[in-house]
Amino acid sequence: MTEVAIIGVGLHPFGRHGDKTAFQMGAEAIEEALADAGAEWKDVQYAAGGAWTVAQPDAVTGLLGLTGIPFHNVFNACATGASAVEAAATAIEVGNADIALAVGMDKHPRGAFVEPPGLCNMPDWYADNGQYVTTKFFGMKINKYCHDYGISQRTLARAAAKGYRNGSLNPKAFRRNPMTEDEILESPMLNYPLTAYMFCAPDEGAAAVLMCRADKAHEYTDTPIFVKSTQLRTKQYGAYEVNTTYAPVDEDVAPTVHASRAAYEEAGIGPEDVDVRQLQDTDAGAEVMHLAENGFCNHGDQEQLYADGALDINGPLPTNTDGGLIANGEPIGASGLRQVYELVTQLKGRAGDRQVQGDPRVGYAQVYGAPGTAAVTILSR
Repeated sequence: MTEVAIIGVGLHPFGRHGDKTAFQMGAEAIEEALADAGAEWKDVQYAAGGAWTVAQPDAVTGLLGLTGIPFHNVFNACATGASAVEAAATAIEVGNADIALAVGMDKHPRGAFVEPPGLCNMPDWYADNGQYVTTKFFGMKINKYCHDYGISQRTLARAAAKGYRNGSLNPKAFRRNPMTEDEILESPMLNYPLTAYMFCAPDEGAAAVLMCRADKAHEYTDTPIFVKSTQLRTKQYGAYEVNTTYAPVDEDVAPTVHASRAAYEEAGIGPEDVDVRQLQDTDAGAEVMHLAENGFCNHGDQEQLYADGALDINGPLPTNTDGGLIANGEPIGASGLRQVYELVTQLKGRAGDRQVQGDPRVGYAQVYGAPGTAAVTILSR
């Protein structure tokens, strides 16, 4: 099939933006991506967009121009942005478009997500006993993981502190104040072992990625970034994931493991070939677990990796260089596209104070969304 290249990216800052609508943020991200590529909206032949707070993301075309293009609205919880990337890339691969766009946007109110469990095919009693509270599930999951693999609460604080530290170098991040490990550990306990500052926050923002046939990329940029793989997997029976009313005797690995293996195979590389990585860190524990699930270390090795600073921007395994979800927060529709934006920024060498050294050539993005959907995107120069 036709090879795909990214020719432009755009990111509306994440945070709180008053009366500005999700559509307005989405339009600004798209316009930035078009400008990055030196393209125009009329050049786009296909688009895929995702959001949680917006019923029809395709309505953003009303702010850009009603050109009649096919526009698919997608939703896969936190994997929504990656799903939009996959849809747009596939449209090019199969010959339905020469230029395609992926966009995500959201404007979440303050506070935790509050939705009826029936949206995920769960009974009311699952919420009545507290199991539908995501902070509780995340706490239960990482508590078990820490017990099984000897991960300390200090390591969780180190993961969060890295996020805030990297976010302080990112002008488009939501939280831009560094925090010490002790400040994070001393913040209010939400669900043990996770304290308040070990969690990301729902917020507002938008991101866009413009792609084209690789053989046409030179018409728009001298430094195209190639999409080597996009893989999406849902949980299999036995996975210890959110929104489950049973505990199987024999556990299966998380859906991230399956998506990761498929992505490495499609891209023809291994984890040792990745230069910079973006991993889902809805909470600090998620980043810790996802390091192993994506093949970047063995389970339990994270304790030493964080202590050694191996995951820092200047370390051997730079991870979530823009601050991840911890610093950026999560407008669900835009989150996976923010990861791609950061990888493209790093691979093009234009990340400024947070630039990974050593001429990075391969970028890796992973997202995980309830009730058990994982997506992996691999990019290269």
